[in-house]
Amino acid sequence: MNADRLPGPFPDLAQTWAALQNQLPITPIRTDEDYQQMVRLANSLADHLKGNKEDPLVDLFTIVKDLVERWEAHHMTLPKAEPREVLRRLLETHGLRQKDLIGIASPTVVSDILAGRRAISKKVAKALAARFNTDVSAFL
Repeated sequence: MNADRLPGPFPDLAQTWAALQNQLPITPIRTDEDYQQMVRLANSLADHLKGNKEDPLVDLFTIVKDLVERWEAHHMTLPKAEPREVLRRLLETHGLRQKDLIGIASPTVVSDILAGRRAISKKVAKALAARFNTDVSAFL
């Protein structure tokens, strides 16, 4: 949007923003609680989009995802632990369950990984790294 196209006085814009905030609170992430809220929103949007790049909410998802990624880059450190513990931490942090990784691995495979009965394959490690925006070495 060009600055010269902004509606007259900013009160109109402020009212519109306030109305949007009542429907969908999009804010800078300042606390862990804000982070959790944005992660839940990003997950909900991702579930809604299901890879549809034509959906009008793609840009909103991108903005929310960018906010989450920026917070993670500055505030989150992965534990120096076994890959299964890294995965467990990421699932907890993102408020996800095993079934939420269905596009990466079946819930049974994820359960076996978390229980230590199965190692993370290179294919799954790459997919997890992409999903959680982290280095693949965290899962190998």
